[in-house]
Amino acid sequence: MGNIVVVGTQWGDEGKGKVVDILAEFVDVVVRFQGGNNAGHTIVVEGEPLVLHQIPSGVLHPRKRCVVGNGVVVDPKVLLEEIQGLESRGVKVSPENLIISEAAHLIMPYHRALDLARERAAGKGAIGTTGRGIGPAYEEKVGRRGIRMVDLRDSQILKKKIQDQLKEANLQLKERYGEKPFSVKEVVEEYLGFGERLLPFLTNTSVFLDQEIKAGRSLLFEGAQGTFLDLDHGTYPYVTASNTVAGNACVGAGVGPTRIHGVLGIVKAYTTRVGAGPFPTELQDELGENLREKGKEFGATTGRPRRCGWLDMVLVRDAVRLNGITDLAVTKLDVLGGLPSLKICVAYEYKGKRLEEVPCSLEVFSKCVPVYEELKGWEEEINYARDMEELPKNAQRYIRRIEELADVPVALVSVGATRNDTVMVQNPCKRG
Repeated sequence: MGNIVVVGTQWGDEGKGKVVDILAEFVDVVVRFQGGNNAGHTIVVEGEPLVLHQIPSGVLHPRKRCVVGNGVVVDPKVLLEEIQGLESRGVKVSPENLIISEAAHLIMPYHRALDLARERAAGKGAIGTTGRGIGPAYEEKVGRRGIRMVDLRDSQILKKKIQDQLKEANLQLKERYGEKPFSVKEVVEEYLGFGERLLPFLTNTSVFLDQEIKAGRSLLFEGAQGTFLDLDHGTYPYVTASNTVAGNACVGAGVGPTRIHGVLGIVKAYTTRVGAGPFPTELQDELGENLREKGKEFGATTGRPRRCGWLDMVLVRDAVRLNGITDLAVTKLDVLGGLPSLKICVAYEYKGKRLEEVPCSLEVFSKCVPVYEELKGWEEEINYARDMEELPKNAQRYIRRIEELADVPVALVSVGATRNDTVMVQNPCKRG
């Protein structure tokens, strides 16, 4: 069994949570390597949706170890609420099945306040963040001023760091945005309380993962968001505050690149994005609305409606290159059922020139016109399919065309919301 990274190939919301939930059965450890609680992974368990924001999707499987890596920014309040929510549904969460990196950085209440204040002040120029404090937390991490989980072990260190951070944060909140400043005493007391409950979960997760690999155990690395929300390689500045591509799995988990044996790219059968930014294949008509309603395209974290459009294979091809993708998983194929014809974007046109890659310039990208191929749709329900041959011929052709355009095989096809509504062509975990 190999060690696999799971990444989104679009702008997030591709269905990574379901795929990780399926594949967790075949691995020993599931590792979250970046992002924060600004993204939710939705899993349907016995007909009921369950949204996880910080805990890896593998927590639903008994005898699996889940790891929150050093690349994640952790909101301890949200994390404890998530643990409580899982336990209320009969899922036991303890240091036996969940460990958290001592080096992971904390999201503080003033990070959330600054995030919201900046978005309000930006008006029409707002990026479209979730307001969860992710960006400000990563800013302080990069600025070498951040507070880490390990700091919860020492009240004096924690107090000193909070005092130092609040000097600048309160100045911004009060003077620039007219917001209420935070009390050092209240924040320290709140976070020491979080620490009392979370300290048993903390360890050096890099050492733990190395020990697991040496013992012959298999790992599944899951990230949040998608390739084109990557801070370096996405549609900047309409991106998240961390690196979402597969290469960051090594940095955000503390393992070497030679430990990775494959990368599974998740492709939604159409394209969606949340927030502002260019979207060449967006459908701003009744068809786009129908995709949104049928696909339940509303943010798992914020409830915001997602913008919907045709599948953009220019994005997917770039994601294959950026992540070194070895296999694809196509999700939400069932949502396209009933449409007489389907379109796939195979290139862009800009000022009469054909473009085969996503342009770096946002000005150029915003003016790109999609070049489409048209394929026949299918009327049949496909939720029953468990083998590629059970899919309608036109659905099979759609999958094959994705493989041809990406030059990567499709290993898995999701044909419905539940764990069982899946066609497994080739188990990507059985690699390496």
